[in-house]
Amino acid sequence: MTMGTSTQGAELAHGTPAWHDDATVVVVGSGAAGLMAAVELAGAGVDTMVLSRGRVTDSSTDWAQGGLAAVWSDQDSPDLHVSDTLTAGAGLCAEDSVRILVNDAPAALRRLIELGAVFDKDRTGGIDLHLEGGHHARRILHAGGDQSGHEVERTLVQCVADAVDGPLSVREGVRAVDLLVDAQGRCNGVRALDAQGRLGEVRAASVILATGGIGQLWTTSTNPPVATGDGLAMAWRAGAVLSDLEFMQFHPTILVVPADHRIPGDRGVLISEAVRGEGAFLIDHRGTRVMAGLHPLADLAPRDVVSAAEHAHMARTGERNLFLDATAFGAQAWEHKFPSILAMCRERGVDPVTEPIPVRPGAHYHCGGVRADMDGRTSIEGLFAIGEVACTGVQGANRLASNSLTEGLTMGRRVARLIATGKGVPTGPASGVTPRAGNFPHRIRRCSTRCDAR
Repeated sequence: MTMGTSTQGAELAHGTPAWHDDATVVVVGSGAAGLMAAVELAGAGVDTMVLSRGRVTDSSTDWAQGGLAAVWSDQDSPDLHVSDTLTAGAGLCAEDSVRILVNDAPAALRRLIELGAVFDKDRTGGIDLHLEGGHHARRILHAGGDQSGHEVERTLVQCVADAVDGPLSVREGVRAVDLLVDAQGRCNGVRALDAQGRLGEVRAASVILATGGIGQLWTTSTNPPVATGDGLAMAWRAGAVLSDLEFMQFHPTILVVPADHRIPGDRGVLISEAVRGEGAFLIDHRGTRVMAGLHPLADLAPRDVVSAAEHAHMARTGERNLFLDATAFGAQAWEHKFPSILAMCRERGVDPVTEPIPVRPGAHYHCGGVRADMDGRTSIEGLFAIGEVACTGVQGANRLASNSLTEGLTMGRRVARLIATGKGVPTGPASGVTPRAGNFPHRIRRCSTRCDAR
């Protein structure tokens, strides 16, 4: 799948809508960022509509195994979290945005707990804090061991369900395909295809893009099928400023499935950063430690460092994959801390309790996107972008582990607070924008596939 060709975009932009709807705010996407924004807007009494391309649970959030990063203990500090984020971002983060994220993160997670999220506890009854790559302190909150994203999604979906009789509505199976921009250049709605393939329009005073990433542009990706870059394509056609599109993060540990156990539709099964946080390490076919001596944090170095080291090692030795050795955990630790990963591996013919896991890097997270501030404001009035589709400068060239869900929740709350303070109903006619010429998505797809195959 690709982001869509220019010909397709032109047809959709100029077609006659078969249906119409309206809301004060339309949220495009149903991951952590979009649903948090919708829940908070509805709580403020703002008429809000969520458009979900598939089911409301079809998002990268629901797939996320790792946790949520926030300063949560006296052994940590905001300055240390900021420093870790800036270091992981290779010096290209916007420090002001990073500080907003770090300072707002604890409140965003407490809000999620208020909404019903349950995080793993330690023996004292407090939050069980974990360590992941690039972090110098235990600040990662987990749920269900390796089901943190699912718990975030479950919590927010339940909140949405509780609010649908009020100012919040959800339309599943509706794919936004273009933004509506009026004669003054203000975004005031979207064009979309419903579940029957009929073109329609949703008018709105504000549009929040929360469409996630672009992982499906790569042959090996941890992203769900809906991560096709729709939000970027729509924003670009509307004339929004995009930034840092070249910065795609590759996760170091994607399961290499044995040929006789491949499951149709598998593009990349993630082995969470948290597994290395608990002591697992990378080895080659001879049992040699891959990261030994390459970085002070060794296997817990930032993702770009570890992935680059893997590529270099495989290029030098001719190996097609490396291995993640977590056999020292034992069965009980695997079943308690990483039950989902254990089940997924065993289903694909690998038992991490008794054997190292074959892995290689794969496309994971897009650090670039629609340029936005931490309130989601873009270069187009009325258009907001939050979560992975946005580029706030927080991630720089490489995202720090477990900052993504935290950023999505934080931005969702901030954009809701901003919009709830006074965005009005649009006036004047809305019109679809004309897509730009060229067939860039196909060229991007071919290039990224070649790189991914090395």
